[in-house]
Amino acid sequence: MLEFLKSDGIQLTDLSAVVGRGGFVRPLASGVYTVNDKMVSDLKNPEISQHASNLGAIIAREIADTIQGCQAFIADPVVVDEMQDVARISGLPSMPRRSMFHALNHKAIARKYAATIGTTYEQLNLVIAHLGGGISVAAHKLGNVVDLNQGLDGYGPFSPERAGTLDAGLLINLCFEGKLDKAEIHNLLIGNGGLMSHLGTTDVQEAVSRASAGDIYAKLIIDAMAYNVAKEIGAMLVVLQGKADAVILTGGIAHSIMVVDFIKTMISPLVNVIVYPGENEMEALAMSGLRVMRGEKPKEY
Repeated sequence: MLEFLKSDGIQLTDLSAVVGRGGFVRPLASGVYTVNDKMVSDLKNPEISQHASNLGAIIAREIADTIQGCQAFIADPVVVDEMQDVARISGLPSMPRRSMFHALNHKAIARKYAATIGTTYEQLNLVIAHLGGGISVAAHKLGNVVDLNQGLDGYGPFSPERAGTLDAGLLINLCFEGKLDKAEIHNLLIGNGGLMSHLGTTDVQEAVSRASAGDIYAKLIIDAMAYNVAKEIGAMLVVLQGKADAVILTGGIAHSIMVVDFIKTMISPLVNVIVYPGENEMEALAMSGLRVMRGEKPKEY
């Protein structure tokens, strides 16, 4: 990071804040958080997951500590938890539904859309689908994510590399038939599921190109992924009791006309569908730091 800044001609003394990608800290409400000792300790000894994003706050603080008056923050980490209580309950008390999703991009896109129509995020009901290597679909009710699919390793639509919801009986058989150990099953579900399992690639554009060239199976799998996304969106529309101001599609896969058109065909009769292709997470981190510089009080972890 220091070499990158140096190569771009950025002097460390010019920085007022350093904002890191939020990792797997303990579940918390949305917002901008000051990086403190407790956060660093939790990220170095994570209870939920080892993930590259756990380095974000640690690097941010190490850089900020070398600069007089500079502050270190994170914003909207993947464990943002604003779920309503009824949404947490599963069929087993020991396995409650958990909130893990692309919170940073979800919140940033929601704010961006609100600004374009002259209102605030806190005044809207939205369903947002982040379509990337993982897929997360969430119901945003007046500024809070009240329900969602846990797209890290849990349930919901399959994605380019994740298996999503599976038949529990077949999964139990897979776990106990002795062919794969725990790590191999984990990698199958997360890194080698979805498109990778069906088509041998996580590249959606490659899969779409194959489908466009006449590969019937590739077209079926692309359509199935989009179909499952649309079903999840439908579920979140029900969570909002049909009172959604818009459905927003974002993430890298939202560049794909084939995927977006399939989803729109299913959802547009119900509600307006807006598309913000790509990920806006770096911009979102910058805007989060800027809000603090402009007077918003950061939260304490």
